[in-house]
Amino acid sequence: MTKALTYLLAAAAATTLLAGGAAAQETVRLNGAGATFPNPIYSKWVLEYHTAHPNVEINYQAIGSGGGIRQFTDKTVDFGATDGPMTDAQIQAVNGNVYHLPTVLGAVVPTYNIPGVTAQLKFTGDVLAAIFLGQITKWNDSRITAINPGVNLPDQDIVVAHRSDGSGTTYIWSDYLSKVSPDWAQRVGKGTSVNWPVGLGGQGNPGVANIVKQTPGALGYVELIYAIQNNIGYGLVRNKAGNYIQATLETTTNAAAGAVASLDANTDFRVSITDADGRDVYPIASFTWLLVPQQMTDATKARALLEFVWWAVHDGEQYCKDLSYAPLPRRVVQLEEERLKSVTVDGKAVLPRNYRGR
Repeated sequence: MTKALTYLLAAAAATTLLAGGAAAQETVRLNGAGATFPNPIYSKWVLEYHTAHPNVEINYQAIGSGGGIRQFTDKTVDFGATDGPMTDAQIQAVNGNVYHLPTVLGAVVPTYNIPGVTAQLKFTGDVLAAIFLGQITKWNDSRITAINPGVNLPDQDIVVAHRSDGSGTTYIWSDYLSKVSPDWAQRVGKGTSVNWPVGLGGQGNPGVANIVKQTPGALGYVELIYAIQNNIGYGLVRNKAGNYIQATLETTTNAAAGAVASLDANTDFRVSITDADGRDVYPIASFTWLLVPQQMTDATKARALLEFVWWAVHDGEQYCKDLSYAPLPRRVVQLEEERLKSVTVDGKAVLPRNYRGR
């Protein structure tokens, strides 16, 4: 079972000297919940931001994208987090009062546990779809061995592992499979939750990684850092250009290139970058988003939240590489700066137009 990772920082307000005399700097508490996909980088950001701003207390619970959207909708958190963007109906349920703010790019990888096999396997979209549809059930199926010549794959059952909770990682995975497999698109489709034809469910990325790690013959899907941290194998995936590509910072960034070119000041950032064009593009990649109200009611919280997000997409990007996330393209950051400056409280912008961080 995945445990919510909660970072409760700054137990007491810091004291600072202000112009005109001494005053207590009030502690600001922000609560957020949602995606496990970016939780490693969000955890790092929370800790680093506290070092620079000890009066800001951030509590982020990695409960899955579905839970993040639900709690944001119910207004039980100050911000949500998701890897699968809210649907039009979900946005209507909050009266349109939401911005999708990209934070990083990440890759979802097929991860496996096959005793005795150390080679990095190759997968195609149709093979992955057939496995998750229950049509390919053995590791030595001819459709797998044909794209992995020279690898001695066993006559062993494939144990499919998938998410049991509402999940942005599932959205990315099923969005990709829907693009490359008409059969998958018709029978299952895409969403943060889908009706799985086969498999075992795990809670969060850590839950799926744990199933794969402990189950001989298992195949699942997780965000790249969870495969790396758990030391479990993950495969190359054939992209639209026909090349088998490993998920890296560069190939993940390449996936966003086409989408970024089409963004403008009116974009809502809900763009899919799975199965993108390009020779050196990893095909199962995505933005991940924070959900922030366009109009807020608490000026103190609003200012603290927007300053944190600003810091994250500027200074915080330096921590991406070590955690296997790709930083946002510069064009996305520029557009996001304008979006942050348009958040209001009582009709007034929270951040001044000349805000450049502090």
